[in-house]
Amino acid sequence: MLKKHPKGLMTLFMTEIWERFGFYTMSAIFVLFMQHDLGYDAGARGVLYALFLGSSYLFPILGGFIGDKFFGQIKTIRYGAISMVAGYFFLAFANVDLQIVFYIGTFLVTFGTGIFKVNMSVLIGNMYNKKPELRDSGFNIYYMGINIGATIGPLAANIIGYLTNDYNYSFMAAGIGMALSLLIFELNKKILINVDTFLLKKVEGTTREAIEEVDEELINNLPKLDMDRAEYKDRIFTLILLFIVAAVFWVPFYQNGIGLTYFVDRSTEVYDLLRPELYLAFNAIFIVTLTPVMLAIFAKMRKSNREPVTPVKIFFGLILMGCSMLIMVWASLSGGDLDMNIMSPLWVIMTYLIVTLAEIMISPLGQSYVARVAPLNVQGLMMGGWFGATAVGGMSAGFIGAFYDELPHHMYYLYLALLTFAAAGMVLVIMKKLKKYAA
Repeated sequence: MLKKHPKGLMTLFMTEIWERFGFYTMSAIFVLFMQHDLGYDAGARGVLYALFLGSSYLFPILGGFIGDKFFGQIKTIRYGAISMVAGYFFLAFANVDLQIVFYIGTFLVTFGTGIFKVNMSVLIGNMYNKKPELRDSGFNIYYMGINIGATIGPLAANIIGYLTNDYNYSFMAAGIGMALSLLIFELNKKILINVDTFLLKKVEGTTREAIEEVDEELINNLPKLDMDRAEYKDRIFTLILLFIVAAVFWVPFYQNGIGLTYFVDRSTEVYDLLRPELYLAFNAIFIVTLTPVMLAIFAKMRKSNREPVTPVKIFFGLILMGCSMLIMVWASLSGGDLDMNIMSPLWVIMTYLIVTLAEIMISPLGQSYVARVAPLNVQGLMMGGWFGATAVGGMSAGFIGAFYDELPHHMYYLYLALLTFAAAGMVLVIMKKLKKYAA
């Protein structure tokens, strides 16, 4: 599967596994820690969850700017990783009497995540300037690394919670995982010099000969800075339209940390080894198992020139996401509305299966599309815009989650389904423009 891909992909793959291990260990217990240890009510939990997700995906806008203009991707990733390590260890010592430590730790994690993730995505995109036909599959493979980490994080949180009944130990495990991520990156960063946009932009100017490490063939295949102004503006406008659609997609997706977590906690049958924090892992498990299958299907379609372009895949991803919310409507009408632990876990597991199929069609491919369309001098900023859209969706998920107790649960999920289908309709309206730069 990796045979035709750049060697730097494996470094970023392994780095991302352990970064996501930390982030998803924290995500699996974040609202539970606030509820059971800090005693926050549903409204406060919803707002803080929104701020946690929103900040994690708004800081990439700043991170993209910093990577583009000041430090480059490699250094900015390092600073983000250090911030996350510190943040997780702050959280490991947080409690009801040390709530300031909780807030400091949460800020350091969100800031570090933001400036880390966007620059990782830029490096991935630049790896495929010589092999653009493999960019989508490269992002899918990278996304598998993300989800291996997202699988073992909640599993670790579940085991630690079962053995200790203490969320602080899970935060400590997240910090250890992030430290390992930083170590892997630092030991292998030399092979990434060729794809650091900060260096590539230097060689676009007067210092090309001064940077011997940069691959000349890769430079010659970069999107040029001197495209005409009309095309430059049109590319950015096209990406903004994509960001609007993506923001809607993330609203139902990030119910995994609030609405779906509440459903599991209050409506699903209780098992000692299947705690609420474990369910988040099903999404990641399905990503890891289904991504190779979908890559094989698309590779076969590519050989016969029948592979759908990225915007078409995004459309079908939105349709699938809407269908996943309809499953939860059905589950709620079948007994979930009662807030009694009587529902089979299979309802939520099936929902995560459909959510995963939707995510494979949108998240890695959306990043691939941004990498393909964004002009070189704002590549990091535009990738930050993608994560900014994720922030809007994540924050909206949190704010909407504050109303989980106010609505019948079937209506809660029905509104989310209708919102997602409306976004799919918008993609159809703008499909022609999205396809313009998809090749």
